[in-house]
Amino acid sequence: MTTAREIMNSGIQSIREDQSLSEAAAMMRDLGVGCLPVQSGEGALTGIITDRDIVVRACAEGRDLASTPAGELAQGIVSTIGPDEPVETIVDLMGSQQVKRLPVVDNGEVIGMISESDLARNVAEDQIHHFVTMVYGRN
Repeated sequence: MTTAREIMNSGIQSIREDQSLSEAAAMMRDLGVGCLPVQSGEGALTGIITDRDIVVRACAEGRDLASTPAGELAQGIVSTIGPDEPVETIVDLMGSQQVKRLPVVDNGEVIGMISESDLARNVAEDQIHHFVTMVYGRN
């Protein structure tokens, strides 16, 4: 049985909700990622911010990236998954919630992230079909 721990991207870096969108964009660039978990000052996971959020919801609206906090645009967390959950559970959860990224949390700490590309590389074709239908096939 393949688990979240086996397919996740580990070594995930987070951004605090009070850090700026400029800092978030620079971190994404430097890390080569398209999203970052957003944490409160106390370390609680409060959301995810994507490169698309920064472009579509900040740049296009003329916001000042240096002064707008990442937490202002962060999408709230729909779900997280534990590191020992099987891929079938991951596919079902991501599909039913129509999310393309899923934080992996262990004892309240973000230890990894699973993306749709991780699924494509690591799960059976029928499970990928199920995921794609759930996320992209709905009207």
